[in-house]
Amino acid sequence: MMLKTEEKQTPINRALLKTGLARAGNLALALLIFFACWTALAAYLDHRPSYTGRSVMPYAWEVIPTFIEQIQGDLWDHTIVSAGRVLKAIFFATIIATPIGMGLGQIRVLNRIFAPLIGLVHPIPKVVFLPVILVVMRAGETSKVFLIALILFFQILVVVRDEAASLRPELIQSVRSLGAGRRALFRYVYVPASVPAVLTALRVSIGTAIAVLFIAEQYSTREGLGYYIVTLTWQRLRYEQMYAGILAMSLLGLTLYVVVDVLERIVGRWRHVSDS
Repeated sequence: MMLKTEEKQTPINRALLKTGLARAGNLALALLIFFACWTALAAYLDHRPSYTGRSVMPYAWEVIPTFIEQIQGDLWDHTIVSAGRVLKAIFFATIIATPIGMGLGQIRVLNRIFAPLIGLVHPIPKVVFLPVILVVMRAGETSKVFLIALILFFQILVVVRDEAASLRPELIQSVRSLGAGRRALFRYVYVPASVPAVLTALRVSIGTAIAVLFIAEQYSTREGLGYYIVTLTWQRLRYEQMYAGILAMSLLGLTLYVVVDVLERIVGRWRHVSDS
């Protein structure tokens, strides 16, 4: 019995090892291309005249030691502040947009009433509302979190609504035949179906959220990566520190993207298993 078990596990372990090596190889290739492009662009700009008399784009081997040094000090504090703002926005956008999206997807009358409004507001770049938000909410922590949450809200709302509306009628009828009411449908049908949709919307919109965070942190704040990159480094011509801040913001967005992507793969895998 032990030999048979080991024989069954060996192909699985080999497949996992092969998948892990393939992903590591892809990551190594991506990093190689990234640093090659960085080096080529830095070399090109190094030979062009600059109004500051300095190279506007240091090489990677000049920025990375600065990043390691700065991340142990003030850069880490600014990164934590920016990460907190994004996570707060994700939390509030998710808990508000998810039930509304499920309700619109389930109740067609409500969807017909609000669909034109959503279709009108959703394509508008939410960053244009920044002056209005700053006037109404004042320039503080709440206004920055609200702006990012506003972007995520519509992304999640539309995806969850469409996912809830596309559920198979026979699935809903089978649950209702067991005596389930509207609350049970939300709990056992709409919520499990909406979780992958929420993760998909977050994965797609994280890049936009980080970009808006960078813009929002340039106004009336002394904390955050946007403030660090623009005020503390770029305006003072501290280019190595500026690129260290850009690298920190890029890693923040990449980390959030990878976490959401992994969660989406896990949830999607269980959904496919339950469907089979």
